[in-house]
This record gives sequence, structure tokens and C-alpha cells, in this order.
Amino acid sequence: MKPVRKAVFPVAGLGTRFLPATKAMPKEMLPIVDKPLIQYAVEEAAAAGITQMIFVTGRSKRSIADHFDRAPELEAELAAKGKFELLEVVRNISPETESFVYTRQAEPLGLGHAVLCAELIVGDEPFAVILADDLIDAEKSVIGQLAEARAARGGGNVIAVEDVPRAETNRYGIVSSEPIDGRTSRMSHIVEKPTPDKAPSTLAVVGRYVLEPGIFEHLRTIPRGAGGEIQLTDAIAGMLSSNTTFAYRYEGRRFDCGSKEGFVAATVHFARKAGYSI
Repeated sequence: MKPVRKAVFPVAGLGTRFLPATKAMPKEMLPIVDKPLIQYAVEEAAAAGITQMIFVTGRSKRSIADHFDRAPELEAELAAKGKFELLEVVRNISPETESFVYTRQAEPLGLGHAVLCAELIVGDEPFAVILADDLIDAEKSVIGQLAEARAARGGGNVIAVEDVPRAETNRYGIVSSEPIDGRTSRMSHIVEKPTPDKAPSTLAVVGRYVLEPGIFEHLRTIPRGAGGEIQLTDAIAGMLSSNTTFAYRYEGRRFDCGSKEGFVAATVHFARKAGYSI
């Protein structure tokens, strides 16, 4: 069984909910205290043993690549002024990995399409998908938790889930599943954003996935779903008949930083965690 060594970060979205801040800045570069969302996501991947970071970008997203690139002039300036603590911070932005790879999503055709854009880079290997909007504070990397759950089952897709209020099911992909152990269950059904009266459960998919490369075949062949987009949820649904797709109740606290309320809550949480008085 191949280990999970690659992670895909879909970062081509326009971030319209945060306008005007995101008019010239990618939403993934919005800072929580002093660190952009995308850096939290990359650090989570690195902590799970991911060695190749794959960014599916769009127009006006060059600052993401710049953020993870070296900045010799800045480093020289900090060294010359004796600001060695800041120098170490700047040098450690990029974790020790084999490579950072960037590819474009030319059209906004949904999360499934963004993942499909990474197919040639991922190849025939299992891989993680991390949505930076879902910032999760966890003692152990959530992607690492999913990778361990996959290893315990001998392979398969593993999707991070959490219970949500029934009134909020129309904001998530919702799954039905049969328990295997305390945190893992075998998925039998998944539906995208059902109304509360139609939701099969209150177990919601959040932005962490470990997927087998077979998902790409489904992404290439499924019809467009909600909003005329290629939905990752629909591709996962196509793999359920093989009984190798699992839901995993991760350990950690999630902040929905795709919403202003979640973004503010995350900022307060991480500021307090860093010792600031708020």
C-alpha cells in the first residue's frame, strides 16, 4: 500500500465573501494573527509527512507562490539589522519538503474540477486534499489522522466529518455511514447540501480528504452537478459501491474561515493561544 505523500490545495477561488479585502489579495493569504490561512494548511500537511505540495491556482494568485519562495533581499535586510528571530520565521515559512508545484484551473468549474487539474502531478498515488478555508486546531495533523485511518483499513478513501446542527445541513455534504470503530465508519451515501428535512444524517464533510487515485476516473466521467460544476461529492458517491470509502470523526476544533464569523473566531482563538490578551 502506497503511503500518502502528496497534497492538493485548491486555491483558485475568488473569495468574494471577503471583498473588498480579496480584490487584490487571495483569500488564502488573509492572516490569522500573523500567519496566512494557506500556511496553516501547508504546515498541517508537512506534519503528516506530505513531501509534495500541489497548488491548483487561478489568476491573481501569484502571491501564494511568492509567500513560499525564498526572499534573499528580505533575509539580508533582517540579518543586517540583527533581527534574527524574524529571520528564522521567514526562513521557516516553507517546510522541508521535496517540492512545491503550481498548476492552473483555467475555469471555475468546482472543487472536483480543481482536484482533476492536479491529476498529471499526482499520478497513480493516494493523495490528500486540504481546503485552507477550514482551519483546524488539532494536537495531531488532521490529514495525519486520516492517513493513519486509511492505513488501518488497508487503503481506501477517508473523508473528515463532524456532527453539525440539523439546521445547517444545507451548507455541507452530508453522509450516511455504518460505524466500524469509535471514529471510523463505512460510508454508504453522500449528498451535497441537503435541506434539513432531506438530510440523511447530521454528519458533515469538512475540508480534509485522503483519496485513492481512482477518484480521477470518476471526476473525468461524471456529469456536471449543482451549479453546473464538477462536484467532488459526486465522484466520491460513485466510489461508494466498492465499500472502500470511510468517514472519520477527526480530533480537533474547526473554524470556518470561509465566513467572516468563523474568520474572526479563529483570529481570537489563535491570538489567545499565542498569549495575547483579547
